[in-house]
Amino acid sequence: MLPIGDDNRHRQSWPIVTAVLVVINVLVFFYQVSLGPEIQSFINNWGVVPVDILAGASFITLLTSMFMHGGWAHLIGNMTFLWIFGDNIEDRLGRWKYLGFYLLTGLAASATHISLNPASSIPSVGASGAISGILGAYIVLFGSNRVRVLIGRAVQTVPAWTMLGLWALQQGVATFAVIGQTEQTSGVAYGAHLGGFIAGVIGAFIIRAVLPQQQKRSSQQDSVPVARR
Repeated sequence: MLPIGDDNRHRQSWPIVTAVLVVINVLVFFYQVSLGPEIQSFINNWGVVPVDILAGASFITLLTSMFMHGGWAHLIGNMTFLWIFGDNIEDRLGRWKYLGFYLLTGLAASATHISLNPASSIPSVGASGAISGILGAYIVLFGSNRVRVLIGRAVQTVPAWTMLGLWALQQGVATFAVIGQTEQTSGVAYGAHLGGFIAGVIGAFIIRAVLPQQQKRSSQQDSVPVARR
């Protein structure tokens, strides 16, 4: 079930931060490809290696790893999800809050991956942890939105909560299926996906509790009688 679009009728601003994130990820990937045989050294140095982080290595890799990818399919898949679902969250939060939310859920995803794979020496890279946080927020804030998905050769329209709920269930099952193993055996950081998603859900509930109050205050201010000219 691959998403190809969603309902953006109520979006009020163009998603500039989402676009910038996509561009940065693409540029970093092109740089990786340009390294040729040195690409593995680059990934080892700037990806998240759980055993190194727990040994006190530089925590900057928790951020740098979010903008690196392991191949074309990895990059295209992540950027597709980010572009489709990120714009609505950016529109709801505003640009800077959205960027902070993205980075924080990405950090939560990395923390989950490290806690589940403390002995792993395999570098973890990709934006999927942070994007999973965006998906978690989307299912809470825009769960009733219609999403166009590709199923086989057919395009179907389903509620966002259906598509994202099935995705989250898959990540959860996969996480517990490989628990106690390192990414040397699974190849995919399912725990990071699940951790980012849960962080996004929690963050979205907080957002939903706070932002309506701000909107209400704005509405009250707008309703003050004034003479407009």
